[in-house]
Amino acid sequence: MELIIGWLYPNLMSTYGDRGNVICLQRRCQWREIEVKVVSLDRQTDTTQFARVDLIVGGGAQDRQQEIVMRDLKGAKAEALREKIESGTPGVFTCGSPQLLGHYYEPALGQRIEGLGLLDLVSKHPGIDAPRCIGNVVFEITASPLAEELQAILGTKPVVIGFENHGGRTYLGKVEPLGKVIKGYGNNGEDGTEGAFYRHAIATYSHGPLLPKNPFLADWMITKAWQQKYQTDLILTKLEDSLAIAARQAMLHRLELYNLIATI
Repeated sequence: MELIIGWLYPNLMSTYGDRGNVICLQRRCQWREIEVKVVSLDRQTDTTQFARVDLIVGGGAQDRQQEIVMRDLKGAKAEALREKIESGTPGVFTCGSPQLLGHYYEPALGQRIEGLGLLDLVSKHPGIDAPRCIGNVVFEITASPLAEELQAILGTKPVVIGFENHGGRTYLGKVEPLGKVIKGYGNNGEDGTEGAFYRHAIATYSHGPLLPKNPFLADWMITKAWQQKYQTDLILTKLEDSLAIAARQAMLHRLELYNLIATI
């Protein structure tokens, strides 16, 4: 019994070290003696390979790379990815990837990049002179049922710590936001939302990478992938996460979010 991680366009969409999310999922499986395999979902991949994966990881990219990806991710491949997400396959999509899952992304220069329309959101760059949204970001996960499931595991409200670096601003339609911003910009620096959540897909501007800084999210994804594939619950053994916890506490202290330190 094994889990297969599908890594979306690793050579084009891993600009901000998002391979760390892949490594985190892989290692947290291996430390629990869960067999795991990583496969690339890229321009050379046959469409049928999408059906094999149990978890999906998508990272960030520059505008040019996003255009290349979207030219390839059409037709049968787009439908295969859509079917996986709709069926409940867990995924984590950071920065550029959520823009691809939305209706479109309007870059600062060039033509609008049409997305898959899977998530009811649009992303727009306000112009080459507009400041980027850069810095550490902290937000509370509020999306249901994710927030409730994580709180049951953690015994406290789930708080995510990450790093954002994006020029585009994302505006949500009817899709549920992943969380509410405590520190940082989030989706657009205006409405206090961060990311989006649909089925078991996590979309966020948070790099870091996201999962090593917030290992409870990785464990949630592993559990959901196992349930989805084998139709049975998986009780994960507890791992030694003292370094990750200490790093999270140090970051909250640096950001002067002292009221959150005790809850980590």
